[in-house]
Amino acid sequence: RQCGTKWHPGRNVGMGKDYTLFALVAGNVLFDKAGRRMNIVPIEAN
Repeated sequence: RQCGTKWHPGRNVGMGKDYTLFALVAGNVLFDKAGRRMNIVPIEAN
C-alpha cells in the first residue's frame, strides 16, 4: 500500500479508497516515471 498518491493510476489500473493501486486486467506492469503513472499492458491470448 502507499500513503497518498505517489503513483497515480494509468491505463487498466484502479485505485482504492486507501490509495492502493490494483490491476483491472491481467498483464505486465509498466511504470511511467516522468508522469508518475502505473500502467498495465494486457497479455495477448495465444
